[in-house]
Amino acid sequence: MDTITEKQQKKDEQQQADFLPINGTDHIEFYCGNAKQSAYYYQSAWGYELVAYAGPETGVRDRASYVLQQNKIRLVLTSSILPDSDINEHCVRHGDGVKVLALEVNDATAAFEETTRRGADPVLKPVKMKDEHGEVVISAIRTYGDTIHKFVERGKYKGPFLPGFQARKSDVPVRPIGLQVVDHCVGNVELGQMNRWVKFYEDVMGFKLLITFDDKDISTEYSALMSKVVSNGSGFIKFPINEPAKGKRKSQIEEYIEFYKGAGVQHIAVLTNDIIATVTELRKRGIEFLHVPDNYYDTVWDRVGKINEDVNEIRRLNILVDRDDEGYLLQLFTKPVQDRPTVFYEIIQRCGARSFGKGNFKALFESIEREQANRGNL
Repeated sequence: MDTITEKQQKKDEQQQADFLPINGTDHIEFYCGNAKQSAYYYQSAWGYELVAYAGPETGVRDRASYVLQQNKIRLVLTSSILPDSDINEHCVRHGDGVKVLALEVNDATAAFEETTRRGADPVLKPVKMKDEHGEVVISAIRTYGDTIHKFVERGKYKGPFLPGFQARKSDVPVRPIGLQVVDHCVGNVELGQMNRWVKFYEDVMGFKLLITFDDKDISTEYSALMSKVVSNGSGFIKFPINEPAKGKRKSQIEEYIEFYKGAGVQHIAVLTNDIIATVTELRKRGIEFLHVPDNYYDTVWDRVGKINEDVNEIRRLNILVDRDDEGYLLQLFTKPVQDRPTVFYEIIQRCGARSFGKGNFKALFESIEREQANRGNL
């Protein structure tokens, strides 16, 4: 039986672990060269619905933002109206890329005060925004590169997105493809910076180190990388952080850093309950995926064992399969979704597995290297 002291210790540890409770990913904001055209791409190709808009027509004079949603995934695409702006500076330096990883919290003021007290670099002090739909409190801190975390407190708000945005509906036919929620977001950082940012998430945001992959886990004949995955207390938020490791040639992380001009979000993993249907539709709509040679499937079933899905369809669609102690997962990675070889997406279906597809690392990174070679960047 626990003593009173042991019970109090457990209570204190629980309170310490939950100093920054996060309900989930609120939204991901991209700074884009042309948000209107990007919004059309995400509606037509990815099946996101336009739900809100802010711009000159709504009284916002410096930018235009389109809010797109599919189930619990919310993307915000923002472009500058003015020639000289932080948005344009971001696009000139990085190309289209993720500026904001926004986290939904119950108390954005407490989140800001606690994280800055623990060493976070402040970006936006808590600000309360109101309209006829209620009120929202937002604050923000810096993370790796030019990326920021916003804390969004929206428990008292019933509007389409945030005050200042108006509800909008898609003018083009939109057919969702089964995307459900953001599974994880991966950041690439410079050589020697991975442990610094892992420590940031541990010390500043109360995350825990979930898993570590070294260059023996993630390597090919030519290149290697290292990765550590941090997660918040509830497990709703998972941030793998990658850095390059020494290899014969340029790694995918080095290529990203070179073209993104610094650290940033490398890819966003989105969860589906039916990867066969999702990938089939994405391929029909012209989304390009990395290719894994057919001989991958000669041995994968010996490693993974029986799955519920049609293995012939898995092979036809070039989907990767892996298993851990709790089940299996199915995953597939797009090619970069802009001209610079930077941001891409992962489509993932989890059938019990909680891991990240370690068994696929070698085949995946060899396919990435083939794309690098095609670009002349290996």
